[in-house]
Amino acid sequence: MDVKIVEPIKSRILDIWYENVFNHESSYDWFEDLKEILSEFFNVQVANYFIFDTDTFLQLQWNHSLAKKLNAIKWFEVEGYFCGQDFNEIPFLQKNNLADGEVSILLRDQENKPLGLLIMESTQKWKEFSQTTEVISFITSISTLVQKIKKTVYLTQQEHQYRNLFNVTKMFYSTLDIGQILEGTLNAVQEAFPNFKAILILSNDQDRKTSVPYKLFDYTSERPATVEAYVSGEITTELATDLGARLLNVPIKGKQGIYGIMQLSTPLDYLFSVRQKEFASLLATAAGNALENAKLYIQSHRLVSDLQLINETSHKLNMNLSLEDMLSFLHKQLNKSFKPEQIGFVFLNDQGSEVSSASSEFFHTSNGQEYIKYVVNHFGKVQDALFIADLNRLAEQKFDFQSLIAIPIKEQNLITGFSIVLHKEPYFFSFDSFKLMQSLIQHSSLAISNSKLRNKLQEMVNRDHLTNLFARKYLDKYVETSMKNDERGVFILMDIDNFKLVNDTHGHQVGDEILKQIASVIKKRTEGIGIGARWGGEELAVYLSQMTIEEGIEESKNIIKLIPDNTNPSVTVSIGVCGWDKNELPSFHHLFHNADTALYEAKNSGKNQLRIYKASSL
Repeated sequence: MDVKIVEPIKSRILDIWYENVFNHESSYDWFEDLKEILSEFFNVQVANYFIFDTDTFLQLQWNHSLAKKLNAIKWFEVEGYFCGQDFNEIPFLQKNNLADGEVSILLRDQENKPLGLLIMESTQKWKEFSQTTEVISFITSISTLVQKIKKTVYLTQQEHQYRNLFNVTKMFYSTLDIGQILEGTLNAVQEAFPNFKAILILSNDQDRKTSVPYKLFDYTSERPATVEAYVSGEITTELATDLGARLLNVPIKGKQGIYGIMQLSTPLDYLFSVRQKEFASLLATAAGNALENAKLYIQSHRLVSDLQLINETSHKLNMNLSLEDMLSFLHKQLNKSFKPEQIGFVFLNDQGSEVSSASSEFFHTSNGQEYIKYVVNHFGKVQDALFIADLNRLAEQKFDFQSLIAIPIKEQNLITGFSIVLHKEPYFFSFDSFKLMQSLIQHSSLAISNSKLRNKLQEMVNRDHLTNLFARKYLDKYVETSMKNDERGVFILMDIDNFKLVNDTHGHQVGDEILKQIASVIKKRTEGIGIGARWGGEELAVYLSQMTIEEGIEESKNIIKLIPDNTNPSVTVSIGVCGWDKNELPSFHHLFHNADTALYEAKNSGKNQLRIYKASSL
């Protein structure tokens, strides 16, 4: 073959470069022109070009951005065929069943590294030309052409991508709205990779209020490659045959942590280029920094709000409120700060658990008790607070409320109860909410303990230590309040007959036991209708709210009958009864005096009986 054709070929190759240097929207057009040269000078009708990227030759398609990576050729598979030469016939690449076979021409860059692979039919003209010394010049010219076009295409695409990145980054730093940041991220991904499917997999954050579709990251259900990217902070790829896709997992990371994964999905036979990975990584990092800035801004405001909440709560709880008032206030604070659907306060005792009246009504139902049992069982094993994002993933049974926080209430490092909040949505409460509630309940625990202690001390003051009946002072206040608020009532004063004889005969210890036995009868008879009290010495009293004098007389008769059968040694009592109503309202001091007068009559009339106070008896 005439070697002088090399100059015309070079001239034509130079024309291709001039025609394509400023037109870089497609990396395919130049090859169509090259194929015309191959056809004109070597009668080549079949030719394909493979771009070199990430140690792989990828076939150039009519639209490279859409190209499926078919017929990919690994460099290590063909490297041995090009030792000391730049073209060769490679048997396993013979796919077109051409009579003269195919030849593979390796194109190299200035550093002698692979640039691309030209595979074409091996015509007679080519074989003749390949035997000349000009073949090296020819291959070098094509290599130079490919290198120049690749560089200009790369620069153009890079400019487009970085302009896109600049615009989205500019938007990121102009807003602290997380929704806008997420939306801008997705838009930038779609603009850069219009034919890829993109999804954001984000760590849980209660402050993320946005309509942008995203998926919450869950260690237990995510694919291993996704978890690896989230944990390591490095890009991972996965051939997800079950999904029929190749996945690229790009960590969304800031300076202080990783906030999720930007996942790109392509057909199975697609390979991501180095440039695509670099751009995706830069975009994800910009999004991560923007999310971090927004989160820090939100956290700073929330911290101020949280401190105000704790300060307000501590101040209120230190105002010597009753336990129920204290818990009712805490109920309002928890509802305002965390927006749960159910709030409960549960206290533990020897008999099990007791639900405070300040709790949501739900916890007084059988369904609510299931959640209480779950938490009680947890605190029976460990003392750590409970934070569950999705209860149904942990429990054997199915629960309607999936988000749960339970914070222990402690006294001297012992769990005496807990506060619990619930919401039906999984992952509703953030970890920050959990920590705030933990701090809030810990600050409240001392006030709750003090309130319970005050109640116990008050109970001790209100009760007679021997009989556990109410003390005289408490009875006075109770009757006085009843006479202000009720329509009627009955006061019963009783005295144990011959009690001095019992003490002298059996000893004071037996006398004390008899007082306890009579007190037990009184407590059972007055439960829900009034109170019993120790008036002093062997005298005991009963006050029955909202009872008529007739009902009081019947109750007194029952007490007289029951006491001999429930005391050992058996004793009797004498009783004086006095009633009141709005039409005849004495002072509570006169009420006591009148009952004492009636009791005196009963004692003087033979004992073991009752007398009713009447005005004529004065």
